[in-house]
Amino acid sequence: MESTPSILFFLPFVVVVNVISLVSSSDAAPVIEINVWPKPISVSWSGPAAIAVPLSPSFRVVNPYSEHPYLSAAAARYTRLLLLERYRPLRPPSLNLSSSAPPLSSLALSVVDPSAPLRHGVDESYTLSITANTSSSVSELSAATPWGAMRGLETLSQLAWGNPPAVAAGIRIEDRPLFPHRGLLLDTSRNFYPVRDILRTIRAMSHNKLNVFHWHITDSQSFPLLLPSAPQLALRGSYGPDMRYSPADVRRVVRYAMNRGIRVIPEIDAPGADEVNPACWEQDPAIRRFLAGGGTHDQLLGMFVNATRPFIVSALNRTVVYWEDVLLGSTVKVVSPGLLPPETTVLQTWNNGPNNTKRLTAAGYRVIVSSSDFYYLDCGFGGWVGNDSRYDRQTGDEPGRPFNYAGGNGGSWCAPFKSWQRVYDYDITHGLSAAEAALVLGGEVALWSEQADGSVMDGRLWPRAAAMAEALWSGNRDGDGRKRYAEATDRLHEWRQRMVSRGIAAEPIQPLWCVMHPSMCNLVQ
Repeated sequence: MESTPSILFFLPFVVVVNVISLVSSSDAAPVIEINVWPKPISVSWSGPAAIAVPLSPSFRVVNPYSEHPYLSAAAARYTRLLLLERYRPLRPPSLNLSSSAPPLSSLALSVVDPSAPLRHGVDESYTLSITANTSSSVSELSAATPWGAMRGLETLSQLAWGNPPAVAAGIRIEDRPLFPHRGLLLDTSRNFYPVRDILRTIRAMSHNKLNVFHWHITDSQSFPLLLPSAPQLALRGSYGPDMRYSPADVRRVVRYAMNRGIRVIPEIDAPGADEVNPACWEQDPAIRRFLAGGGTHDQLLGMFVNATRPFIVSALNRTVVYWEDVLLGSTVKVVSPGLLPPETTVLQTWNNGPNNTKRLTAAGYRVIVSSSDFYYLDCGFGGWVGNDSRYDRQTGDEPGRPFNYAGGNGGSWCAPFKSWQRVYDYDITHGLSAAEAALVLGGEVALWSEQADGSVMDGRLWPRAAAMAEALWSGNRDGDGRKRYAEATDRLHEWRQRMVSRGIAAEPIQPLWCVMHPSMCNLVQ
């Protein structure tokens, strides 16, 4: 219901720590719990005892790349966060504050390729180490690119807690993402979101190491984007003069995202309504004449793709992303796959779960996974159409037509609600061969906005989007290949609490009693 064979395109320059139970290198060392989300790929400890050291009030990031505006901004931002956040954990880490090691006064930052542009597939790996002894406390962050350095700075910020702040020491983290595309789709057409809400969402994304903001700017309901080349689209198509995005607004969003290592992918929903509505197309006299002459809706879509795609791919040097409907749509689709060569096409799948991912990758297409069965965060909130008398059933539904009872969907076409566990446990390469899995770029959770706006968006997105963030960064399985949802529950409690302290109104996932009694609320141990 929510997607159409719309066109998205990558812009080359417009882009667009959890409670981890680990054993140190010493066999006698106890299990050590820290909090970093998403869980890093590798964490090791250098000594037999885990310690923490105070953070110096004059702590600073030694950044030799002052000419890099985004990295410089990130270094300053995380310095402030480390000194001022003073997060109070629900359950403090089992780390003893060293009485002999001096405070940590700086972080030495090194980047292999400071000029690496922010684009799909950029290296986001980093290594963070914090050592401490009686004579010195030293921290070092090395990364392949500035964007990986930003991920490491986020990890460092989550290793700090308390008032005055302390930070874990004797620790080394080597980290990198499993998938290069880790995104969040926000629909700003069905309901309008002020820029401040979009910026808050991008900030929360950066805390979770997500790296793509898919901005579904327009749809059949409204056209809030003010285009200087075609201003009437917004002047007539927006909900009102205070519900439009100006060029300055777009620049602000893109700049804010760049400062946090996040690409912005804009989507201008065309040529649909919500999926292709042939009756809507047929209101146009020229289309009626074309159909009367023997033409088909499929041919019309093919003509649109053939007219727009070469300009985007060749003239603008962009990569085109289409919703899967352009090939798999049940009503209208491109019947000539030759119009969409896999070499220059990315398809975003939302329907039919892993089955459509399999169909597309088997055909050689690169895929972004947004399965409505797992990743649609608007599902399960009932129907949004008015005057639906089916809600007025006091004791039971009409026989044979469940709606309010007996597993009915309550008016939500994609019910039930997608819990964080449902999001976390999704394996986006399920059922694929190794060659097919290699074509999966990553995934995106989606918030379609028939029943959402800025007043509720935080709770709709978080911490469920955080669940996907970890699954795509370091996976959802432990070293033995078992799903780690039980272990992740306790960590997600703590991460949700820190997000709330950072001004993100994430929903709770359990009673606080469960937080204070880890694993006691789990069905699976």
